[in-house]
Amino acid sequence: MSAMHGIAATVGPVLFKAGCPDCRARFELSASALRLAIGASRRTTFYSFTCPECGSSVRKPAGERIIELLTGGGVRTLRLHSTV
Repeated sequence: MSAMHGIAATVGPVLFKAGCPDCRARFELSASALRLAIGASRRTTFYSFTCPECGSSVRKPAGERIIELLTGGGVRTLRLHSTV
């Protein structure tokens, strides 16, 4: 029997550390403040957010590990499809 038997674990909201390339501010964002777009190539796979300090729209590339972390943390994901 586990020592945690009968104890419900409370998990808080997931926060992601981010930075703004424009104003250089560093901050934490909730999953609802981020968007993830998964495209057919590295060029069309990115995450985006609005800087809470200066209001700039920020778009950064997302590799496999970033995709894994963001989707696991509940970030809304848009899958981009090619019309070829």
